[in-house]
Amino acid sequence: MTVRIKYLPATVVLVSLFFINNSFASCKIITNIKGNTPIAIDKELVSFEWLVFDEGKVLQTGSGSNKSKFAHCGNIDGNGAFLLPGLIDAHGHVSGLGNEMLRVKLRGIISESLAVAQVKQFASKNLKSQWILGRGWNQVLWLNKQFPNKKSLDSTGIQRPIVLRRVDGHAAWVNSRALEIAGINDKTLDPPGGKIERDHKGEATGLLIDNAIDLVENKMPPTSFLEQDYAFDKAFEHLLSLGITSVHDAGVTQLDLDIYNARVKENRMPLRIYGMLNGAGNNLNIWLENGIIEDKLDRLLIRSVKLYSDGALGSRGAALLKPYTDDVDNKGLLLTQPKEMDRLVEKILSKGFQVNVHAIGDRGNRLVLDAFEKAYKKVGGRSLRNRIEHSQIVALSDIPRFIDLDMIASIQPVFATSDKNMAGDRLGDERLKGAYAWNKFLQQGTVISSGSDFPVELANPFHGLHAAITRQDRNNQPEGGWLPSEKITPTQALISFTLNGAYAAHQEKTLGSLEKGKWADFILVNQDVLKGDAKEIWKTKVLQTWIAGEVVYKR
Repeated sequence: MTVRIKYLPATVVLVSLFFINNSFASCKIITNIKGNTPIAIDKELVSFEWLVFDEGKVLQTGSGSNKSKFAHCGNIDGNGAFLLPGLIDAHGHVSGLGNEMLRVKLRGIISESLAVAQVKQFASKNLKSQWILGRGWNQVLWLNKQFPNKKSLDSTGIQRPIVLRRVDGHAAWVNSRALEIAGINDKTLDPPGGKIERDHKGEATGLLIDNAIDLVENKMPPTSFLEQDYAFDKAFEHLLSLGITSVHDAGVTQLDLDIYNARVKENRMPLRIYGMLNGAGNNLNIWLENGIIEDKLDRLLIRSVKLYSDGALGSRGAALLKPYTDDVDNKGLLLTQPKEMDRLVEKILSKGFQVNVHAIGDRGNRLVLDAFEKAYKKVGGRSLRNRIEHSQIVALSDIPRFIDLDMIASIQPVFATSDKNMAGDRLGDERLKGAYAWNKFLQQGTVISSGSDFPVELANPFHGLHAAITRQDRNNQPEGGWLPSEKITPTQALISFTLNGAYAAHQEKTLGSLEKGKWADFILVNQDVLKGDAKEIWKTKVLQTWIAGEVVYKR
């Protein structure tokens, strides 16, 4: 058995085992636990006090003394901890997370000037970096709530290009050097699905929205295999420490795919990846012809494609049916035009791949639903469990179409509490009735799978569980919850991060619950997230993370 131990800050130890099939290992039983798992048949939870596993898979769970037939198994004392299935983040960006951990960190910075100071500090410590890259700024947190300007970056005297993605990734703040390298000037036209913000004189301000970001980023030197592989290491370490055993990676590039395939071959995949191929790239036709990629140990499964309908709400790029309440001349942006969306959905479904489409605004969601409705009539594909990623603002009349079209709503519960301070300004009260409407989806029978969209939000899944159950931020505001009718129960929330995530990846027969024959992916945590104080859920600490019956993280 190959074991690699890494020492992380705060005395955290990560044990990264490479999913080697330990057919020679004897069974193990973990006792002295308070366990809960969904049941695939009815999706209710069952409780247990011990768990037996062998060769990486669950043999049985139970309570009381009826475990005597497993007396020969190696005993592990759970020390009274709470045991849950490994958590599945149904929408994250692994490379984005790893890269963010290695770049300028701007999350939570409360002003433009403080963000600039952070950039200066990073640049002074990274003199060999050709480009200064970062992410995480959010003008909604700033006192003036105004978008930043290139002038503040230019004032640093840094001669290298600076590119700083907004927290949602759908806008970039750049300096004049970056604009110069990209050839952006007063005569540069907005690209389809993008916008170059300009001042009253027509000069670019240094803010690029959605597809306009490509004008700059296409000039950046490509990331090497080794650089990206290292970023993956950092991301995996972080995710395992949070109890995440599987990630649906939303937008896999060719470089990402090459690294994943190499890691599987070399037994270097410390967690499970369900990959959505980046449908906006140039390799789509080749990927579709190559077919589904799957691994018998379920370390890697590629059978879906990620598309983009529109932008994001925070940067007013989400496509709306009517103008923004706080920007009456703006209806947002379509990153993929309707005819092209129709073509892509039909093409991908015809190749037997699941289609997962980013849609934030009510127009963005409607056009995606329209595309699936048309494609089903032409090529079928209804059974592929197609998904709308975010399903964030949906016209009330369109919500039942999720059932009619067998769509999965892939949601990020923490978006509701992160956006509560600006969503009303953007949308007005009437449109909020179909926004972040998780309970409405569940009540009509729509499957919801939950994730975080890291690094847009923090990857911690207990933040998502807390937000889904309380509809409050981590200061437990507002009192009673924001749009409280959309709260979901602790059981529903846990299932959305476990069994429903597995279902959304066609993996519910092997992942998502601790039933006999499934992989022994589970976590030990320090408190009861089902019956404990809901306001405290976000503080939950992961004590251990196990994948395929092997501990891969220990606090």
